[in-house]
Amino acid sequence: MNRYDIVIVGAGMAGASLAAAIGDAASVLLIEAEDQPGYHATGRSAAFWSETYGGPGVQPLTTASGPFLNAPPPEYGGESFLLTRGELIMGRGEDAELLDGFERRFAGSGVALRRSRPRDHVPGILPAWNDGLWGPSCADIDVARLHAACLKQARRQGVALRSRAELVSAARQSGGWALELADGGQVGAAVLVDAAGAWADAVARLADVRPLGIQPYRRTVVQVRVDPPAPADLPLVSDVRGGFYFKPEPGGRLWLSPHDETPTDPCDAAPEEFDVALAIDRLQHAVDWRIAAVERKWAGLRSFAPDRLPVYGFAPDTPGFFWFAGQGGFGIQTAPAAARLGAALLLNEPARMAPALDPERYAPARF
Repeated sequence: MNRYDIVIVGAGMAGASLAAAIGDAASVLLIEAEDQPGYHATGRSAAFWSETYGGPGVQPLTTASGPFLNAPPPEYGGESFLLTRGELIMGRGEDAELLDGFERRFAGSGVALRRSRPRDHVPGILPAWNDGLWGPSCADIDVARLHAACLKQARRQGVALRSRAELVSAARQSGGWALELADGGQVGAAVLVDAAGAWADAVARLADVRPLGIQPYRRTVVQVRVDPPAPADLPLVSDVRGGFYFKPEPGGRLWLSPHDETPTDPCDAAPEEFDVALAIDRLQHAVDWRIAAVERKWAGLRSFAPDRLPVYGFAPDTPGFFWFAGQGGFGIQTAPAAARLGAALLLNEPARMAPALDPERYAPARF
């Protein structure tokens, strides 16, 4: 039986970035149930970096991740993973208090927000949408390149990766864990890291660890071609009431979501026609563009802890079990800072942690 200091369950963005951040400070095995890493949430992300997305509790992780994403070190390729776009959070006249409240939530955080008219940013906006907040820092993320860079850096530092290796059983033994994998492998680990996304509670149950109530929710995204074509410099646009968001894609297209959150079991998520229709209807009540074609539609899972903050740290009830889960829809944009935090906690090296982060805020002991 091969033995590792750390076995990480899940090779999506969470597990891959954590493995890369640990580097050669420990022997690490990264296991993935699917044929390839990033099949679920990572591969279906709407791919933006927004300091307001996820709320004030997530914002420190997002902001701390910005410098890495904008100017990654040479071992991650050295080329920015971001393309600045800007974001508009907009509302109708009756939404002024909601916009005021949104602005107050980020007061003193350093996040730049200013009042702005939607028509100054979105051609074809309907007159009812007459108030908004402009966030200039929002950017697109090259998710595929970021994920690939993390996996490459992890491998370069000696991390082993096994795909089609779902965790079948996990038993505590003296000094760690005895793990059985779906590929027939048996491995030992001093520490078991649960970075399994929508399957995080299921992995905990396998290990006889108390689940935290991490709930997957389905999110729908539709690619539409509109007439007139969407401008390439259109910002990320969202409804302050949480009814929709959209962003431009090449060729005058849009990625559009009804901002749905439908509770579901962990699964290979697929879009529902109702949610696709809802997204289109909400867009047509915001802009005067014609929907020329629905070209693609897909769904992904966003998994939240009960308080909607991520969970990073050792389980208080089970030695050697480490939670790295509950990232919701913001796991990509917070990955660099979260990985540094996770590595610091795993290795007991506080200096690895971004100074602005409070690990107690995300500790599993809060539940």
